[in-house]
Amino acid sequence: CHLPGRRVQSSKLGPTPRRLLTEEEFQLQGEVETRRALAELRSFCQSPQFSAWTTVSRIQSPKRFADFVSGASHVTPDEVSAHEREFGLESLSIDEQLFEEDDDDEEEEENGNDSSAG
Repeated sequence: CHLPGRRVQSSKLGPTPRRLLTEEEFQLQGEVETRRALAELRSFCQSPQFSAWTTVSRIQSPKRFADFVSGASHVTPDEVSAHEREFGLESLSIDEQLFEEDDDDEEEEENGNDSSAG
């Protein structure tokens, strides 16, 4: 049983703001969803509805695709290394350095404002 007054009252409050994910939650969600989607793709590729010959005739690496459908990784070790070089810990430290430089600039401006006010 819903009371009409409550429905009107809750709609007046508006939508609640969404909570943003932390970096760790974002990474975890990405990993979980990627694994789920890859499992779905593998399952579909093994189903009778899937036209293997049509697909194989259109892809650049049929052996790699067949290995993936059989359970192999969707990325090669070389691709993993390249990704880690571009987006891994090295790139995170570069981003942190950039943000630290920005923080230093802001502190200098704040200190400059404080000394001119006194």
